[in-house]
Amino acid sequence: MIASPFEPRLASLAAVIADATRARMLCYLLAGEYASAGELAKAASVSPATASGHLGKLMDAELIVCEQRGRHRYYRLKDDEVAHSLEAMALIAERRSHNAAWANPTRQRLRFARCCYGHMAGQLGVELFSQLLSRECLSPAGEGYCLTTQGHARLTAFGFVVEGLDGAQASAPQRMAYRCLDWSERRDHLAGRLPKALLTQCLAKGWLRRYPGERALEVTPLGRQHLANLLPSVNGL
Repeated sequence: MIASPFEPRLASLAAVIADATRARMLCYLLAGEYASAGELAKAASVSPATASGHLGKLMDAELIVCEQRGRHRYYRLKDDEVAHSLEAMALIAERRSHNAAWANPTRQRLRFARCCYGHMAGQLGVELFSQLLSRECLSPAGEGYCLTTQGHARLTAFGFVVEGLDGAQASAPQRMAYRCLDWSERRDHLAGRLPKALLTQCLAKGWLRRYPGERALEVTPLGRQHLANLLPSVNGL
C-alpha cells in the first residue's frame, strides 16, 4: 500500500529525534536558552566533530535554529511548538513507568521546579498556574488567558513588573498565557509571554537560580521570603 502524500510526515521527523545523541541535545535545549556547540557536545557526551553533524541534521529538520555571534554559533529550539512536542513525547514514553521514574530521589529537584522553554514547570509551575487561577489573576481569552486588572495589581504587589502584559495591550492574548501539560506532574502549568516574564524576573532578582548544566531550578532563601505568599510550597522544602 502506497502512503498518501497528504498524511503527516512523521517517520522522517521521528527518525531524527530517535537518535540518542540528538535526543539528549534537544532535551538540553528544553531549558529555553541558547547553547554553544561545545555545550551540546558535552551534554550529549560526544566529540565536537560528532556534535556538528548531529546539529546539522536537527537544523535540516527545523527543530533548532542557529545564531551567529562573532566567531561563535549558538543554538536553541526553533519555537514553542517544538518544545511542547518534545514534552508530549516524553509523557508518552514514560506513561507506564511514570510513577516509579519520578519517585526516584535523583529526579526530585527536577520534579520540584525546572525551566521549560523559558517558563516554570514542575510542581512549582503547576502551583503557580493554580494560584493565579484561584486568585482571579487570569481570565479566559481565545485559546488561553489574559491578565486581569486584579492580577496586574496582585503580581505588582508581589514585586513583579507586568506592564504591557495585560489583555488590553496584548495583540495575541491566547499566546500571552496558555496551558502546557507538565511532563512530571501530568497536570497543566502555564506557558506564554506572562510566565516567561515571571521566570525571567525571578532569576534576575535572585529568587530562583539554575543548577549548573541542568534545567532544574532552586529556590533561594531570598526567593522563599518573596515568593511564599504566591507559592506557599516554597517553604515546604
